[in-house]
Amino acid sequence: MVKLTEISKPTTTQKRSTSWGFSLLFSTVAIVVVAMLVIQLDTYETVAFPLQEVSEPMYVPARKNSASLSGVEKVGSGLLIGPEDIVYEPKSGVIYTGCHDGWIKRVTLSVSVADLVVENWVHTGGQPLGLAIDESGDVFVADAYKGLLKVSVDGKIELLTDEAEGIKVGLADGVVVAKNGMVYFTDATYKYNYRSALNDLMEGRPHGRLLSYDPSTKETKVIARDLYFANGVELSPNQDFVIFCETFMRRCSRYYLHGEKKGYIDVFAKNLPGLPDNVRYDGDGHYWMALPWDNSLLFTYTQKYQFVRKIFAFTLKHLRKMPDLMKFGGVIVLDLEGKVVGGYYDETWGMTSSGVKIGESLYLGSVAKTYITRLNLTQHPLRLIS
Repeated sequence: MVKLTEISKPTTTQKRSTSWGFSLLFSTVAIVVVAMLVIQLDTYETVAFPLQEVSEPMYVPARKNSASLSGVEKVGSGLLIGPEDIVYEPKSGVIYTGCHDGWIKRVTLSVSVADLVVENWVHTGGQPLGLAIDESGDVFVADAYKGLLKVSVDGKIELLTDEAEGIKVGLADGVVVAKNGMVYFTDATYKYNYRSALNDLMEGRPHGRLLSYDPSTKETKVIARDLYFANGVELSPNQDFVIFCETFMRRCSRYYLHGEKKGYIDVFAKNLPGLPDNVRYDGDGHYWMALPWDNSLLFTYTQKYQFVRKIFAFTLKHLRKMPDLMKFGGVIVLDLEGKVVGGYYDETWGMTSSGVKIGESLYLGSVAKTYITRLNLTQHPLRLIS
């Protein structure tokens, strides 16, 4: 007769181990549940992005360029703390850049990096971001904390405006000046300041504006509102429209200044492969647009799911930390119709905030670097997409 195997009774050690395992599992689940409840009950509100207005990002076979390749140089290494935007004054051969420490610095260009001269020019007392220069040499500054400033050739700072329609400019970002003297600039978000700007992404509401400032009347107008983090601005070659970027929607639109479409807004470029920042026209048929972030999977999920953004907002509020949402950065190049025709990017170029073509070189600004990156375009020519 077959004898059934007797099931052995658990030992004391096994009992303790099982009990400890259940306790750990219960504690872990309880902590997660409590954490989710705390986050859910937090007063911070998130809303859905209008994702029906965006689709999969376009594929751009951009040229990768590691910082170790020949033709890539560091301009003003260690002297430029977070050079966000770059503007070139051709008469003097000088570029201006606004730095994280509040200084607008002047860099006298030369063939050799060793011969470059970097000097402190003016300190705004705030955070200079976008820069523009008019034909007289005056520099216009979108200062994140001060608003729209003008710095004369001799370094005198003047506050032009810091509000529109009774609402204070929360984060002045990009700026461009027309030949007729009219200034166009963006208020990335009137609700948050520079230090808390990520909350604008987490909340999901459009707080950005495109503004104009008329120096003859000193009047500030809102010409486009409800923008998702309004950023870089640039004029068309004949100045009949102004381009403005919405970073969190991966698109740029244009506002018509003259002609039959005056006052009308349409899309200039959409479904970009990354999040647009500053954009510059090179005088030769192309716009150079900086992409500080690529459209990573983590960013996609962050934008798509409100609860994920609420978790991140809670973490940012209480732990002052955020996950890294980007991998690659760089610039893309667009033609006059907004079609992407090529670009340059690299994993070492994350947080690239501006790209300016000067002669045969590309100069890249970055809020995360202590220098301006210079790429020799003769050695690394742009491969245009047909």
